[in-house]
Amino acid sequence: MALFMIVLVAYLIGSIPSGVVLTRLAGAGDVRQQGSGNIGATNVYRVAGKRLGVLTLVADMLKGLIPLLVLGLLGFSGEGVQTLAAIALFAGHCYPVYLGFKGGKGVATALGIYLYLSPPAVGIALLVFAAMLWRWRYVSLASISAASVIPFLVYGFERSELLFLATLVIASFVIYRHRSNIERLRRGTENRFNF
Repeated sequence: MALFMIVLVAYLIGSIPSGVVLTRLAGAGDVRQQGSGNIGATNVYRVAGKRLGVLTLVADMLKGLIPLLVLGLLGFSGEGVQTLAAIALFAGHCYPVYLGFKGGKGVATALGIYLYLSPPAVGIALLVFAAMLWRWRYVSLASISAASVIPFLVYGFERSELLFLATLVIASFVIYRHRSNIERLRRGTENRFNF
């Protein structure tokens, strides 16, 4: 029962749509009706400005990080519980009950989860992200590249098959939810990030 409640609460926390809440509070309208229609930080950045974009990024990251920290402080530090909670947090962001199960792509929330599970792996993955973004100026390509390497980095640093599988599942979904971006990259019509 306790495990079920942990997973349920993690899912509900992950479902909180930071981008939608912040843009509405700021009077910038419904981000789902603007730009790409995505609720994530990149679209918020494009349609509502840098400040709200950064706040959305931080909020989405923290909703992946803080619940896992709290679980650990409460004594639920086993890899099994942490793994299930991490996947529930991520699933909540991608398929939020509050928005009819239509959510974001999960990059920032996954970042928060990875940051808890393996900070050194995140450091290297962020370098991959930054290098790809700097060279090509596609946030989607940078996100996909970082997602592709992080499960192997996590395994390299943590030596845990369970954490490897959890991060592999999350990374695979991050890439899957970028499938429209992948198609636009293939066609050469993907939007470049403006520094």
